[in-house]
Amino acid sequence: MQEPHNIPVTEHVAGRHPGAVTLRVLAALLGYPHAELREHLYEMDALLAADGVLSARHRAGITALVGHLQACDPLAAETEYVELFDRGRSTSLYLFEHVHGDSRDRGPAMIDLGETYAKAGLLLIEDELPDYLPAVLEFVSTQPPREARSFLGEIAHLLDALHAALAKRGSAYAAVMAALLELAGHKPQAGAEVPAELPLDEAWEEPAAFDGCSSAGQARPGQPQPVHIVRKNSLPAQGA
Repeated sequence: MQEPHNIPVTEHVAGRHPGAVTLRVLAALLGYPHAELREHLYEMDALLAADGVLSARHRAGITALVGHLQACDPLAAETEYVELFDRGRSTSLYLFEHVHGDSRDRGPAMIDLGETYAKAGLLLIEDELPDYLPAVLEFVSTQPPREARSFLGEIAHLLDALHAALAKRGSAYAAVMAALLELAGHKPQAGAEVPAELPLDEAWEEPAAFDGCSSAGQARPGQPQPVHIVRKNSLPAQGA
């Protein structure tokens, strides 16, 4: 079985469209700040600069987040991450938490999104949920620029709500959401109010189950895959 790669270094994404590297970097930064991620933080600025799709302002925000993670005690960084993303609905990285909450609609939406990945020749690694934002971003990074931008546009209202919730807490992670909104062609909505522990505005129109991307433009067979998603043909045959 081909092992998925945990960190988006340059050679892993060579030849991909502009923006793919940036999406991988942002996905990695939204992951749990374990030791392996911290070992690769020094690469992030150079990767973003080489990809060249973020404005100087948003790159500076990412640089500040990277600097914060580098300067932070490892245990403190991990504790901060858990408190921020695992203990509060408004900052959850599981997107359907904001759309469906605990309703029965969440299950079918998960299935639909998983099928979208499968049709593109990608599978989630074991125990990962399809609506986990880093996994979503890794999938989007395999899409051509137009489809990737359209997909991000579908979830822009969720990214905006996450940005508002993180900014309200003074978190450096808000820079990641601001960068994603720039890639989607949107600007953060000033003054957005997000309750700390309540579901997001139920009046929002629920988006399609992220079916805006086609399978066209996927990475070629045999190319390394990201940590959250692997290719179907990289899995061992049953009974092997």
